Amino acid sequence: MNKKYEFTGETKVINGKTLKRIRALRDFGDIKSGEIGGWIEKEENLSHFCYAWVYDNAKVYDNAKVYDNAKVYGDAEVYGYAKVYGDAEVYGYAKVYGYADVFGYAKVFGYAWVFGYADVCGNADVAKTSHTILFASVGTRSDILTAFRTKTGFSIKVGCFLGSLELFLEKVKETHGDSKYAKEYEAIAEVIKIRFSEED
Repeated sequence: MNKKYEFTGETKVINGKTLKRIRALRDFGDIKSGEIGGWIEKEENLSHFCYAWVYDNAKVYDNAKVYDNAKVYGDAEVYGYAKVYGDAEVYGYAKVYGYADVFGYAKVFGYAWVFGYADVCGNADVAKTSHTILFASVGTRSDILTAFRTKTGFSIKVGCFLGSLELFLEKVKETHGDSKYAKEYEAIAEVIKIRFSEED
């Protein structure tokens, strides 16, 4: 494997974890060889493949992973078992943790926290923790349903479904008719409408 970074020898302790600063060993994406990056606990936190990078004062630790072309920068933190991948970006003072996944072209920034089992993806544009809402153990498969803000409104992610609330309700009707699961999803849809009815 052609490694793309090494540790500089500089360390800092965050939440009881010793993090190490990284330095690029070759040019890739917008990174030049020798460029200093952010902080990771271990090599498993940041892939040596593709263009993924941890910049600035950003921190990735525990069993969190950053890979593909994802970027974590500013003072952002990714930890726990969280994953940031695809072309996703986490920046500012944002935190992604727990078992959360941020992927696709999603952006999590500002002071937003994405956590638990949330899936934030597609063209998500999450600047505050209130720009997401998560429902656990829903439907016939006890799935996790996440709704999140996008540049044009909001999207729903549950199982293999990703789309608008209107499309989601159509699929619910098609799949569940008037069953108790349909009623459960319809009630969740009302809560989502309230959450995203006006900017807070």
